[in-house]
Amino acid sequence: MANAAPLPKKIIAAVAVILATVGYLTFTGVQDTKQYYVTIGELNSMGNKAYTRHLRVAGNVAPGSIHRNGTNATFQLLEQGKVLTVNYQGMEPPPDTFKDDAQALAVGMYGHDGVFHATQLQAKCASKYAPAPGATPGAKPTTTAASLPVAR
Repeated sequence: MANAAPLPKKIIAAVAVILATVGYLTFTGVQDTKQYYVTIGELNSMGNKAYTRHLRVAGNVAPGSIHRNGTNATFQLLEQGKVLTVNYQGMEPPPDTFKDDAQALAVGMYGHDGVFHATQLQAKCASKYAPAPGATPGAKPTTTAASLPVAR
């Protein structure tokens, strides 16, 4: 069996360039999509790092603070006595569960203006997931014929 001819230097160089490019794109893609979860208190103490990172901040929506404008909204999040003003500008309107006192998670970047600029928003209504009055905590909900909606 004959020995294989050595690979030309051009092919080795092309493979090296391709591998380096893929490595670079992978590294920068991970850095660009990395998100840090912080509390409002931690956000206020991050210093200049707060302005350069993609962040996720959660809290309860302050009652009466929601101001909607099309698919955008401005509101305040509360967490352990701390307040954060959020300016949401997303492709979709805030979810239906986004209301006063709802738990909300904003994803975006903190601005030098002291406002959190969110591009994603998630919310859940705490009362929707609370146990029914008189229910035992941790018990599975039961469905009876009387509790089912009636079609009209």
